[in-house]
Amino acid sequence: MSDQIVPIILSGGAGSRLWPASRRRQPKQLLPLVDDRSMLLITLQRISALPNTGMPMVVSNEDQRSGIQRELHRAGLSGSRIVLEPVGRNTAPALAVAALDLNGRGEDPLLLVLPADHIIQNQGALAEAVDAAAGLAEQGYLVTFGVTPTHPETGYGYIEVGTALGESAMTVSQFREKPDADTAARYLADGKHLWNSGMFMFRARRYLEELELHRPDVLTPAREALLGGKDDDGVVTLDAAAMAQAPSISIDYAVMESTKRAAVVPLNAGWTDVGSWEALWTLGQADSAGNVITGDAALIDVTNSFIRTHGRLIAAIGLDNIAIVDSPDATLIAARDRVQDVKEIVDRLSEERRREVETDGTEARPWGGFVTLLDLQGFRIVRLWIEPGARTSLQSHDHRIEHWIVIGGTAKVTIGGETRLVEAGDSAVAAAGAVHRIENPSDDVPLEVIEVDVTAEGDQ
Repeated sequence: MSDQIVPIILSGGAGSRLWPASRRRQPKQLLPLVDDRSMLLITLQRISALPNTGMPMVVSNEDQRSGIQRELHRAGLSGSRIVLEPVGRNTAPALAVAALDLNGRGEDPLLLVLPADHIIQNQGALAEAVDAAAGLAEQGYLVTFGVTPTHPETGYGYIEVGTALGESAMTVSQFREKPDADTAARYLADGKHLWNSGMFMFRARRYLEELELHRPDVLTPAREALLGGKDDDGVVTLDAAAMAQAPSISIDYAVMESTKRAAVVPLNAGWTDVGSWEALWTLGQADSAGNVITGDAALIDVTNSFIRTHGRLIAAIGLDNIAIVDSPDATLIAARDRVQDVKEIVDRLSEERRREVETDGTEARPWGGFVTLLDLQGFRIVRLWIEPGARTSLQSHDHRIEHWIVIGGTAKVTIGGETRLVEAGDSAVAAAGAVHRIENPSDDVPLEVIEVDVTAEGDQ
């Protein structure tokens, strides 16, 4: 393998099946679901450990811009390019834009396409599979990674393998849709089928050639969206009108099922697509009753269940195979074998224009973010977190007084032209009309602040 690999991280989905934790403004890839890191950060750290990889490109949308920039900073990859889609059009147009952007800057690298919501437990096995795929991609193949199935899974698509391509790859005979239980059992038994991981590798120009041949209706609007967009210091915002003309279609349908140069590399690396609460039950550490619990729970005669809460106590009695997920403003209760249907609840709430689809009150900002804890007439309590080295904008409010209580880290506070440090346990007050700002002077410690706002009547 000689060419450098550019990872393309797909991070634009809403993660509806992981509601109520995942929301459109704070989707699953920006959440800590399996440990204290976000799914995106886990992915970024994984690719950083792969040999011969360059700076990644992240494809997402404007709602996630601040969160992606934060996670790139945490991963030490702040110079990475970000492409923001004004409207989601699935993976084929997203990858077309990524390949066009690289080609337009005189580059034709190997692209390693990775969704931001996967768990891969064996880094060494992944590196071996990527190395094998890179060799094929250099020969002009479009490579997918097929996971050796461990059980008859009905929630994944499958790849039927063809003839051998050396010792570690095969041609693709056929892509299969998500099967029913009997078909999935047959796929598991015949040894000819692999789970479709949604991970790919190919040269940028080869992918564009295949789109030109099979789906020019994808390539043309992607090219126009890139040409009509704007580049703000490495953050590319695509033209909305042009991108809206692209069909919503996956790379599987647009290219992989049509190309004559599709190859598959088996991946045996402890792969899991974190697409539902059932996947997290599988990844979790079950207790003696088969329960996977995150947070505070009091259980009596509860078995084989998934319980996740942040803050509030969950008490349950006499349940089996249940998923309970609690968030600040909504609680999901479902049979574990029905958690794939959570998207139907989200679709219904979307039709009703419910706020709970968009956010749980948490708002991301370039400097960190905040969550509203209490909001009453003339009175609000907010918890702020400010990333290391970041600061809020310089601002003032004519009728609002802001009380800041530092609960973690050290704040550098500017009020009315005076600047001082405020340690944990201390406080500061910005009077109405005073120009103010909060800054985190630390290089590595997040700053946490409770802000109490008191607003005089008539303030907007």
